[in-house]
Amino acid sequence: MLAVLRWLFLGGFIVVFGVIGCLFCIIRPFHRNNTYRFAHIFGWATRVLGLKIEVTRHPDIEHGGPYVFVCNHQNSWEIFTIAAMLPKNTVTLGKKSLRWIPFFGWLYWLAGNILIDRKNAGKAHGTIAQTANAINQRDISVWMFPEGTRSYGRGLLPFKNGAFHTAFRAQVDIVPVCVSELHGKIKMNRWNNGVLKVAFLEPIRIANYQKENLRDLSRHCHDIMDSKINQLNEQVKKESE
Repeated sequence: MLAVLRWLFLGGFIVVFGVIGCLFCIIRPFHRNNTYRFAHIFGWATRVLGLKIEVTRHPDIEHGGPYVFVCNHQNSWEIFTIAAMLPKNTVTLGKKSLRWIPFFGWLYWLAGNILIDRKNAGKAHGTIAQTANAINQRDISVWMFPEGTRSYGRGLLPFKNGAFHTAFRAQVDIVPVCVSELHGKIKMNRWNNGVLKVAFLEPIRIANYQKENLRDLSRHCHDIMDSKINQLNEQVKKESE
């Protein structure tokens, strides 16, 4: 019964706030804070899922920006969990096809997120340029998943280089964001689904890298994120014992 009630609530929640969000964003379409505003509304649903999110942020983040935030990509529950932690003046990247999905997709587009053609690998350079230009012209940060696909419990997958080339082209620093294990975390018939730990790490200065060693930057970022994610998982495990 609990699972049924939760699914009904989430379905209604997406429709209702999708409609409200679309109406709001029609008044101020593509505003730099639309995504933040409605992401946090969607993030409220984590309470209904019985999930508590604990977030820590490195103090240097407050003194800089815009940024390219790079985060591990786990599963579809991130529509609520990532939304709950999205910083101000930040948008995400999504598939162009999202704009045709009623309510949520319309809101996603009108909120000002960047829509890209992920099926066309030949347009990768154009996507990097599009995203970097948006960062500079709109004075926004961008949230990216460098793994390029959801991991579904397989750990931190190898990184693609698009996020790092985007940061270099826009000349903005990178903030690694580490989220503890989400795969299998949410059971719809369970009241309490525990804690999800999130850490925004120290910004990585893009000025310290040249175009020819961005692969080194990617590997460095992967290493520190993998280590931190494992640390967060251990903390969650110990606290739940």
